[in-house]
Amino acid sequence: MKGEVLTIGDELLRGEIIDSNKSFLSERLLRLDIETHFHGSVRDDPADMTDAFRRAVSRADVVLVSGGLGPTRDDLTIEVLARTFGRKLVRHEPSLAAIRAFFASVGREMAPVNAKQADLPEGAEALANPLGTAPGCLLEVDGRQIFCLPGVPRELHRMMDEEVLPRIAARHPGRAVVRARLLRTFGMGESNLEEALADVAKEGEVVLGFRTAFPDNLLRPLTRAASAEEADARLDAVCTAIRSRLGALVYAEGDEPMEAVVGELLREQRRTLAVAESCTGGSIAERVTSVAGASKYFLGGVVAYSNEAKRKLLDVPAELLDRHGAVSEEVALAMADGVRARFGSDLAVATTGISGPGGGAADKPVGTVCVALAAAGERHAERFVFPLDRARHRSLTTQLALDWVRRTLLRQPLVAPTILRRRS
Repeated sequence: MKGEVLTIGDELLRGEIIDSNKSFLSERLLRLDIETHFHGSVRDDPADMTDAFRRAVSRADVVLVSGGLGPTRDDLTIEVLARTFGRKLVRHEPSLAAIRAFFASVGREMAPVNAKQADLPEGAEALANPLGTAPGCLLEVDGRQIFCLPGVPRELHRMMDEEVLPRIAARHPGRAVVRARLLRTFGMGESNLEEALADVAKEGEVVLGFRTAFPDNLLRPLTRAASAEEADARLDAVCTAIRSRLGALVYAEGDEPMEAVVGELLREQRRTLAVAESCTGGSIAERVTSVAGASKYFLGGVVAYSNEAKRKLLDVPAELLDRHGAVSEEVALAMADGVRARFGSDLAVATTGISGPGGGAADKPVGTVCVALAAAGERHAERFVFPLDRARHRSLTTQLALDWVRRTLLRQPLVAPTILRRRS
């Protein structure tokens, strides 16, 4: 079976927003063993939309349309869909009642223009939207299923899982079950991962994919099976083999970010963290505190950008700064010691470096960074050169600092990423 995904809206074609709906919808179709053969984005233009709808039903079994279901003049999806396939627009009273109830629940009066959202093509089935005002719809044309969904991701996600997938499965029973996992790794480049896993899922019923999502590399084993239980068993075996081979390089499964993994370990071990940042400018603290419940283990941080701030706020000796410079292992260690003492934390990490584009020197080129970790009975610092633009330099350094906290809690060796790593 073939799938097609169409997203509607001028803002997509102008690059004003990132279109994440296509990837989500295609991933969900794959769970039913439906490969997406075509992706498209169309302006809020009736002629272009009509052409896209006709092409889609001529070549795909399932068509997913996202966007254009709002109440404004440029929301044309339902109107154009009905006209394209010769259907009248019919007011769906249950949907209108649901829209009125939605506005009442938030203490607002429904504007008359919102009533158009309850108009559906004749013969279409309404799809409930529990998170918004726009209902979706299912229209069948020549045996093809066309699903129209809102463009708002949180509404679309829930409706896809609760309204769309069950209808597709009911229409096409007996299809293979497709399951996939996502393993997040940090510390090794994509080609090195391929080499390390050369004999894992090389042949057989599981396909192993590789993808870079800087600064991480992602592994995606995928399988088709007759049942969910069989698929899960295969994936369990492959993921166990990968973890056995890569060890601590695998830090999470699914969408869990490094800061959530670190937070869970700190919480489980009842240990606390403080951070001292120079070149990362507070991004470590921002990521740590983005996790709900971080107050249980994160005590605080200091962004000490200037030498004076390092001396006054972190008690870094002036003699160290004069002798070694702010970007040095010695100063990074002193920063980690200073912030740990200031907050009384169990662990502390510190960063100091030259993110560029200027500020480098022959002995300390742009990209130089020093990272330090301090804990009871353990002090460690290293100096690296990451030849990257400013944003990615800060991102990689932040991820490395968090990874060192994770490794310390797991009692694993502290290492740095081999990708883009050059010792100074």
